[in-house]
Amino acid sequence: MKNILLAALPIAAMAIMAVSPINDPLPIGSSLPKSEVKMKDISGKEVSFKDAMKENGLLVMFSCNTCPVVHKYESRTVESCKKALDKKIGVILLNSNEAYREKGDSYSDMKAYAGKLGYNWNYVVDENSVMADAFGAVRTPEVFLFDKSGKLVYHGAIDDNSNGPDEVTRKHLSIAMDELTGGKDVSTKETRSVGCGIKRRN
Repeated sequence: MKNILLAALPIAAMAIMAVSPINDPLPIGSSLPKSEVKMKDISGKEVSFKDAMKENGLLVMFSCNTCPVVHKYESRTVESCKKALDKKIGVILLNSNEAYREKGDSYSDMKAYAGKLGYNWNYVVDENSVMADAFGAVRTPEVFLFDKSGKLVYHGAIDDNSNGPDEVTRKHLSIAMDELTGGKDVSTKETRSVGCGIKRRN
C-alpha cells in the first residue's frame, strides 16, 4: 500500500501543476502586459488595453457578474470607474470566469449586468483567462492601476472593507488615483484584495 501511495504522488503533483498555473502578480513598476491584444467588449467592439488608455493612465479591474463580493462592491465599483474617467484615466473591466460562462458569466449575461448597473466603460471577455494569467490576478474584484506611461503604480483592493461602504476607513484606489493625477508618488502601492477566486477552466 505504501509503495502504491508513493507511486501516486508524482502523478498527483503533475495533475495539480496541470490545473491552470497562475503567475505571480505583476510587480509594481511593471509594464502593462499584452497591451495591444483585442478583447470583445459589451459594445460589440474589439478593445485592447492600449485602446482604453487615456492621458493619465488606465484602471484595469478583474470583475464578474456572479461573485457575492463583487455584488457588495457594485456601488463602489461604479464610483471608482466614474472617478477614473473624470480624472482622464481609462477604464477596462475584465470577466475572466471562463469556467462560469454557462453559470451567469456569459457575454450576454455581462451585457445585462453592465446595463443594470449603468456601466459607461469597457467590460470585456477575457477568453481562457489569458489576461488574468498575464497579470497574476486571482480574485474578483482585483484592481491594477497604471500611469500614463503604462507602468503599474497600484495593485490590490478598491478599499479596506468588503462588507460595505459605511465600514470603509481607507479608499485605497481613490487615494491612489488622486496621488497619480496630482503628480505624487502613490503612497500605498499594494494591498490585499478580497473576493471570489477567478473561475479558470482546468
